[in-house]
Amino acid sequence: MTEPLNRYLDHAVLKPEMTRQEAAEWIQSGIKYHVKTVCVRPCDIDLAVKLCAGTGTDVSCVLGFPHGCLCTESKAAEAALYISKGVAEIDMVANYGWIRSGLWDEVLADIKAVVETAHAKSVAVKVIFETSQLTPEEIARTTEICIQAGADFVKTSTGFNGVGATEEAVDCMLKTAAGRIQVKPSGGIRDKARAEMFVQRGANRLGVNGSSTPAICDGEVSPSCGGSGGY
Repeated sequence: MTEPLNRYLDHAVLKPEMTRQEAAEWIQSGIKYHVKTVCVRPCDIDLAVKLCAGTGTDVSCVLGFPHGCLCTESKAAEAALYISKGVAEIDMVANYGWIRSGLWDEVLADIKAVVETAHAKSVAVKVIFETSQLTPEEIARTTEICIQAGADFVKTSTGFNGVGATEEAVDCMLKTAAGRIQVKPSGGIRDKARAEMFVQRGANRLGVNGSSTPAICDGEVSPSCGGSGGY
């Protein structure tokens, strides 16, 4: 581990039913633990940017979340809007229906449109595959597509569909990546032991439910109201 565990964390504040006050509280919780980013709903970007200013915790946001089936043009437009609001990173959902269809040119164009928009403003892009819905061959092929598109990370899950990060899916990503792209396990990482296990395997970032951050960082137990359903 090259950094303290908290600096691997993208602290997710994504439940659609959260009130503005609840979102603010969970963003503040991430700041308290000095996580790498708070990953927020697009409607909370302005709030998160304000709260995180000067803290050392950046703001990331989701795009095309949680299903990934927006038009490519819509995804690129979303990216431009969120960048204008001050996000440092974007977690986009790939069109995994297209992945399952073998529409690789369309998958590449979809990811590349967001990457090019983001990289023009020095904003990093993580690509979510929803790996629980894909075969190992599809995971490996999509990892290669993300490398080709110039994305910064591949990521396992939205937390809203399937089992989240598995050792098998993460190992497939890591083997295919071979150091050419960073890997972010996300979903089901709720304690320090599991978080450390993925980092020791070679993960570069971890997506965690905001309510799991205390348990991962120092063993405290928090009520489960931050983050997304499956995180």
